[in-house]
Amino acid sequence: MKKIGFIDLFIDEWHSNNYPEWFRTAPRAAEFELGYAWEEAPLEDRKPLDVWCKDMQMIPAKSIEEVVENSDCICVLAPSRPDVHERLAEIPLKSGKPVYIDKPFADSQAAAERLFALADRYNTPLMSSSALRFNDQLLSGQVKEVEPVFMATTGGGRSFDEYGIHQLEMIVSVMGTEVRNLKLAGDEQKVSLTLEYADGRLAQLLYATRFGFSITAAGEKKSVNIPAVTNFFPNLIAGMLDFFATGKSLIAPEETITIAGLLEKSINMLHNR
Repeated sequence: MKKIGFIDLFIDEWHSNNYPEWFRTAPRAAEFELGYAWEEAPLEDRKPLDVWCKDMQMIPAKSIEEVVENSDCICVLAPSRPDVHERLAEIPLKSGKPVYIDKPFADSQAAAERLFALADRYNTPLMSSSALRFNDQLLSGQVKEVEPVFMATTGGGRSFDEYGIHQLEMIVSVMGTEVRNLKLAGDEQKVSLTLEYADGRLAQLLYATRFGFSITAAGEKKSVNIPAVTNFFPNLIAGMLDFFATGKSLIAPEETITIAGLLEKSINMLHNR
């Protein structure tokens, strides 16, 4: 069985608290077991590493190196803290073992490029994604098959900075990376972001705290309206285990790099209006 290791900024957070059970119930669960975990900066109001590991049936590690040495594949977590991913991922990305970095991948396009360059230098398989890319409706191909000339998404969450990644991931997975211009309107409570593609296609992202995730897409001959997307976390976990088993990312690096750049630009536009 392949051992999965966890590296986190602080270990008692929503993703790390749910991933273990999801891994244990995923389609390839029999091929994997959970191993060592490590946190860099425990919070006073959260479980310490030893208590968390006892609850999750994992082993507390004293260092990143100990996790990497005793793992066959590695999750660098710290969701919503892309600013720490380069630091936490440096040693794993030199290991040659598959590394999954949680969303958002990086806080800038330059940082995303550096992460992939380091992985390439050490022949380390690397993958990152928002779970929303893995919803049933996108995986089924029903959005791409309309050959959209216009795509619109909605989504919510605590802040655009933290949750804008989810809609950008959905858009780029369908529409591609050739975005030539961004136009943003709104404020921290509400955002309208328009992506203009080099060939004239358009995509629009609409964010408000309480919006659910939805997709509408129109092509020249047909359209699709998806009021609520489904099963994105179970599908993501299955995809992660496929990646850990094969060492082959399910997502092209140029898409992940582009998404990091689009998120960086849109956040800068939002806060410098």
